[in-house]
Amino acid sequence: MTMPVGIERKVRQLDNDVQSIYEMLAEIAATQRRQGNRLTEIDDRLTGMDSKLDETRGTVTGMDGKLETILGLLQGGRPD
Repeated sequence: MTMPVGIERKVRQLDNDVQSIYEMLAEIAATQRRQGNRLTEIDDRLTGMDSKLDETRGTVTGMDGKLETILGLLQGGRPD
């Protein structure tokens, strides 16, 4: 059975189109991997910053208690 010349050309074009689509999908997947890695890095940095803020909050709370003690002493009170 012989195929018309136009059909062979269409099949080759469709094959080329499919290959192009696979290449685009591979590029999209690679971009998504890079973005996912970057988001993980950002998440790690934010987690570290959150920990530092918690430490600072604890330090400030401790200083607040000491300041209240000092103010009490200056106002003639007794230390707790």
